[in-house]
Amino acid sequence: MTQSTLNVRAADPPGTASATKRGAAYTRSKWRLPRGKSARAWIASLAFHLGLMLLLGSVTYVATQEFKAAEIESTFDQPEPRREFETVIQADAIGNDSDMQSQANSAAMAAMAGQNPKTNLDEQLKELDEADFTLPDVIESPAMADLIERVEVSGEFSDIVGGVEGALDRLVAEIRQSLQERKTLVVWLFDASGSLKERRTAIADRFENIYSQLGQLQEQDDPPLKTVVASFGERHTFITDKPVDDIGKMTDAVRDIVMDESGTENVYATVRDAAQKYYKYRTRAGYNVMIVVVTDERGDDEALLDSVIKFNRRYGIRTYTIGNASTFGRELGYVTWTYPDNSTKQFPVHQGPETAMAERLRLSFWGGSNRDMVLSSGHGPYGLTRLSAETGGLFLITDDVVGGAKFDKAVMRNYRPDYVSRAEYERRVSQNKAKMALVQAAALTKNERDGAINVPRTEFRADSDNILRQQMTESQKPMAKLTYQLDQILSILETGEADREKITEPRWQAGYDLAIGRALAMKVRSLGYNSVLAEMKGQPRKFSDPKNDQWALIPSDQIISGARVKKLAGRARTYLTRIIDEHPNTPWSLLAERELSQPLGWQWVERSVGYAKMDERMRQAGENKPPRDEAALKKREQLQRDGPKGL
Repeated sequence: MTQSTLNVRAADPPGTASATKRGAAYTRSKWRLPRGKSARAWIASLAFHLGLMLLLGSVTYVATQEFKAAEIESTFDQPEPRREFETVIQADAIGNDSDMQSQANSAAMAAMAGQNPKTNLDEQLKELDEADFTLPDVIESPAMADLIERVEVSGEFSDIVGGVEGALDRLVAEIRQSLQERKTLVVWLFDASGSLKERRTAIADRFENIYSQLGQLQEQDDPPLKTVVASFGERHTFITDKPVDDIGKMTDAVRDIVMDESGTENVYATVRDAAQKYYKYRTRAGYNVMIVVVTDERGDDEALLDSVIKFNRRYGIRTYTIGNASTFGRELGYVTWTYPDNSTKQFPVHQGPETAMAERLRLSFWGGSNRDMVLSSGHGPYGLTRLSAETGGLFLITDDVVGGAKFDKAVMRNYRPDYVSRAEYERRVSQNKAKMALVQAAALTKNERDGAINVPRTEFRADSDNILRQQMTESQKPMAKLTYQLDQILSILETGEADREKITEPRWQAGYDLAIGRALAMKVRSLGYNSVLAEMKGQPRKFSDPKNDQWALIPSDQIISGARVKKLAGRARTYLTRIIDEHPNTPWSLLAERELSQPLGWQWVERSVGYAKMDERMRQAGENKPPRDEAALKKREQLQRDGPKGL
């Protein structure tokens, strides 16, 4: 009979008459309820396991339903209370939603003699509420970080919006979009350094306009937009510790920020603490949380960057930055300080670079102005730009590099830096010798002040041969250091030439070509310089006009230092020309054009300066010099001491 029954179950679909009849006969003959103690034990086991199924099933259903509500909810002000789902849970909902599973669950429930399924479920849920654990306030999607990453890859990392007003307009649009989703908490973090005073004041002046655009001026019992104001420097302070919706309080908080004179900006610690302080508005009250950093520097605690990104992404806290553009390939940018007497001076501040590590050599140009050209990178500093982008925010560039060339955003988008962790950045660099060589060579020069390699003098006084020889001897001394530095740089860069053609990213292609092209060009000039100075010092030339008293070196297309130097010159032109052809209208092409604008060879020209007359005027000026105004001098020195503290 067992074999027969198995054959019926395999051949007849469930529910047919034959299957039902044979199954019933089989059940009557084989399945008999136990009696006595065995029956009680069997019933107790059945009740326990069914109760456990109900308990686990109810937890799964509540959690799943709550998560789905969080996924599709876009207009509710408050999240749905978890307990509201209790009244809609059905016993048949437990399982995998198939018809057979639902029927099995219904039969099992009916077998529990004398028990009401609804009553039993309520009892189980009551036990669940009394249990010694709680469900998370918000059940996050495992794909949330991946979603942010996909948006980050395809979207903009930074935007040049032009001034505070442009940045605030863009920010208003971001806040408005957030409010369309749910209530929003905006946490403003203001750099308390002296150089930011003007920007802080400008934002405070526009607060009323910002919140009027968002409809926040209308009186409401529970305004959907709340605000926190904090300041940071070496340490940070939450000025409005609890979120406020009173615009007057916000404005006063910004205006009352005390200037930090430490010169240190621990921006990442401030973002971290702000996120940890207010993330529960996200998880418990259903708010969106936005952090807005206002600064003009890169921050001094970038070691915290990855952990801050991880926390903010985990809780969906978007971070925006209102800041300055990074100087192309440089750590230092400059801000203008105005003294009380209206005199001004530019002071260096840390604003870059735009990449995880320096990718541009610090090489001065020989002759002309802009010996170390200051250019805009078109991006914010690496850390804050990456923080903003990877958390779903944006770096808003209010001030571009002063006096530097500007480049089209559409073009520069193809040359975006690698916004990855430093560990990933180093891994990618290590996989290509040309990339590795570029980073190593840039690191060799980045710590030098005002250009790693300073060009020697090209004008020599020659009203006597002794003076001429003395000046040339002094000029050749720094050439020894220059030659050593260039040899080091080229030896590093040339180890990567074989891998140059393997590079596919435009930024790295242009970066390597510019580095080795400029280093080769400077090597050619230095060899030629040494050669012509040695010749002149050994046998000084005679002036064609006796009135002339100066020999000057000027660039020339003629290279007289031998075949080896001419070969180096050809390689330099090849690399620099390729940049101009393949990467037009970029910082790399501008620098390559600047390098090629000056020929690589040298030639002598004679001039009349009138050194004898200059000496006489200086002698007379010294004799007739009025006494120093000691009071004015002390006042000026005091102004300098009271100058840019906490930039």
